[in-house]
Amino acid sequence: MKAEELLKKTISKFVDDELIPVAREIDEKDEFPWDMFKRLGALGAYGIRYPKEYGGANANNTMFCIMCEELARGSMAVAAFTAMQCLMGTNFIFRFGTEEHKKRLFVPALRGEKVAAFALTEPEAGTDLFGGVRTTAQKVKDGYAINGMKTWITNAPYADYFTVLCQTDKAKGVKGLNFFLVEKDTPGLSVCPKFSKVGTKGTDISEIAFENCHIPFENRLGAEGKGISNLASILAEIRTMTAALSLGLARAAFDASLQYAKERVQFGRPIGKFQAIQMKIATMATEIEASRLLLYHTTGMLDEGKRCMKEASMTKYFISEVACRAADEATRIFGAYAYSMEYPVQRFYRDSRFLLYGGGTSEILQTIIAREVGL
Repeated sequence: MKAEELLKKTISKFVDDELIPVAREIDEKDEFPWDMFKRLGALGAYGIRYPKEYGGANANNTMFCIMCEELARGSMAVAAFTAMQCLMGTNFIFRFGTEEHKKRLFVPALRGEKVAAFALTEPEAGTDLFGGVRTTAQKVKDGYAINGMKTWITNAPYADYFTVLCQTDKAKGVKGLNFFLVEKDTPGLSVCPKFSKVGTKGTDISEIAFENCHIPFENRLGAEGKGISNLASILAEIRTMTAALSLGLARAAFDASLQYAKERVQFGRPIGKFQAIQMKIATMATEIEASRLLLYHTTGMLDEGKRCMKEASMTKYFISEVACRAADEATRIFGAYAYSMEYPVQRFYRDSRFLLYGGGTSEILQTIIAREVGL
């Protein structure tokens, strides 16, 4: 059995046996599921992308996305904080942190003993990320002083450290953007109350603010002026990861719809015998299969070291939209029961909107795709 097949079988069993049974409870409580977070750490989920010397599995992007897909099939909230812990929250400290940083923060994060967060977005810098960053990191005698605000930060309320994008020299534009490591107890860092969200309940998001927040020189992650190029080097991975989450949710919506269509009887027969429902199921199945082929074609390119910004953008754009359509169609198949909190399709519908924003909106991705194909 190939490593990918073994991973899929293993994580699928975990999702069926341990995650799906508690997914509704996680959503309804809307509290960070510490038990599940630590359980995934003990299983080695957070280290899947990293070398064995740090306690990782040294797996490829295809295997990482298989894990993300399966977790999202069970709970988007759990899949979201796992993806943050595996990729954005730990990538920069792994690549550019000191050995002391790695020993004290990175390795414990892979074990599920510390929580990582990634701070890009600002009130005035969402899609216009590179041109809109206002958070500054000014050089001072003993390091940098950070001032500004970040918003929509996954894991912020309980994060042990943040990877923060700051402007060090406005005159340099994007070449003045750099990433910095800020730990939670650093004076001048404030974490705001969590947002009340429509979906992904159980994964907390909030704003963070900096007021003369002093950090040492060694907490700059990467060479001066290389922040954006360093981010660009993992953008394709971020987009394929988000696509994998989308595929998992689409599958969950499809599975629930197919089962309901077999069980729900109207006019003397299961509703799955009616052509209108069959057409919905057939469309969902076809789009999910197309999504799977597109996703793992792109992860294969990543694993081979090929440039695939076009393919990654297409993958994230297409599959996130497929997930939203699948969740919407599921609510139509369930009819009025989809309006009840008792059935999971309402959660799929709410969680699907989360997928439209991370890794780039559909609109900005369409612009990137158009440029990549020659316009």
